[in-house]
Amino acid sequence: MNENHATLCSSPEWAAHLHRDVLPVVTDGQTLGPRMLEIGPGPGASADWLRQRVDHLVAIEIDESTVSTLRKRFAGTNVEIIQGDATALPFDDASFDGAGSFTMLHHVPTSTLQNRVLAEALRVLKPGANLFCSDSLPSSDLHQFHVGDVYNPIDPASLVSRLQTIGFGAITLSVDYGFTFRASKPDPTRDGSWNHDD
Repeated sequence: MNENHATLCSSPEWAAHLHRDVLPVVTDGQTLGPRMLEIGPGPGASADWLRQRVDHLVAIEIDESTVSTLRKRFAGTNVEIIQGDATALPFDDASFDGAGSFTMLHHVPTSTLQNRVLAEALRVLKPGANLFCSDSLPSSDLHQFHVGDVYNPIDPASLVSRLQTIGFGAITLSVDYGFTFRASKPDPTRDGSWNHDD
C-alpha cells in the first residue's frame, strides 16, 4: 500500500465516510448475523462499525504488519484477526452468517483472483446469508492515487454476471460515486430450488 493510500485509509475522515455513507447503505434492512467475516479490513475502520452489530467478527488480512496492528487495536473485543489469503480462506464451508469486503477488491491483482475471493466468500457463507461489498469506480485520478500499489478496479457493468457465474443468488447493485452490492448464497430450502419425494 503506497503512502497516499495508507494515510487516507487510516484517517478519521475515511472512517466517517465508511460509517456514514457506505456501511449503513449496503447493509440497510439486512441482518448481519451473529458471526460475520470481513475480508481485507485494512486499518480497521469498517471492522469498528461491524463489530458493534454482530456477536463475533472474524477479519482476515494478508499483510503481516497490518495484522499485528489490528490485533493490538481490537484486543479484548469481539473481533478475531486472522492472517491469511482470501483466495483460499482457512474456514469450513457454511461457517459464517454474513461476510463483507469494503474498498478492498481493487487491490486484488487479477480478475481471476477477484473471482476466487468471491467464490471463497460464497463457500464459507451459510445458505441464505449475504455478502456485502463496496468499492470505487475506475478513474484516472484513482489510477494516479494508486501509483506504486496494486490497482485493479472492477467494472460494475460486469459484476452481476460474474457473481451469477460464481453461484450467488439474489444480487442488489447500486452505482453512484462508487458502488455497493449485496449478493446472497442460495438457500434450496427457502428458494424452492431443490428436489424431494412426497
